[in-house]
Amino acid sequence: MTLRQRIVACELCPRLVEYRAEIARTKRRAFTDHTYWCKGVPPFGVRSPRLLVVGLAPGAHGANRTGRVFTGDGSGEWLYRAMYETGFSTGPEAVHARDGLRLIDARITNVLRCVPPGNKPVAAELDRCRPYLVEELETYGRLRVVLALGKIAFDSLLKAWPQTGRAPFAAGLKFAHGAEHRNDDQTVTLLVSYHPSRQNTNTGLLTRRAFNAIFRRARSELEA
Repeated sequence: MTLRQRIVACELCPRLVEYRAEIARTKRRAFTDHTYWCKGVPPFGVRSPRLLVVGLAPGAHGANRTGRVFTGDGSGEWLYRAMYETGFSTGPEAVHARDGLRLIDARITNVLRCVPPGNKPVAAELDRCRPYLVEELETYGRLRVVLALGKIAFDSLLKAWPQTGRAPFAAGLKFAHGAEHRNDDQTVTLLVSYHPSRQNTNTGLLTRRAFNAIFRRARSELEA
């Protein structure tokens, strides 16, 4: 099976399989007539990206409903608008998986492919999902910039990276919004941002200006 097929079919984490099904049964009032995806959510974008955006997990009523990463929820509204304004997306909105939206020179993925209760995965679930991320990182030969959204994505990415055979990043890197790190052979730049979750955007911890600046930095790296 392809990577996409294996992610969609994955049932390695019983807690997550049960929870994603529960969400699909109970639904949200606004989506009572929707058929939820309720499976592992694969990456989205061009097959050989120069920019890889790495998030945490599908949203309960976003990607767990639509089947496409960061699609159909508030976090996706922030992400795709920022990507559109910096030339990485053909449109500023992601409503459903067949809306015609395309990414440009970019791909989006998550470190966990199923929605976790309370957006809080346990370590064993992240460990089981990590081989998918490793395989992605090994496959993207043109990769120049990786953007980690949130601390869990940042930490998970750094755990996956040594398994790819790529030149390493320095040991002991710490999460900080706006941080930049280059691996030892200077081939890949790691950018770091707060996750565009409502918890961060509604409180003002993450502003659109600060978020868009990260994507402008990614664009600058690719044009250097």
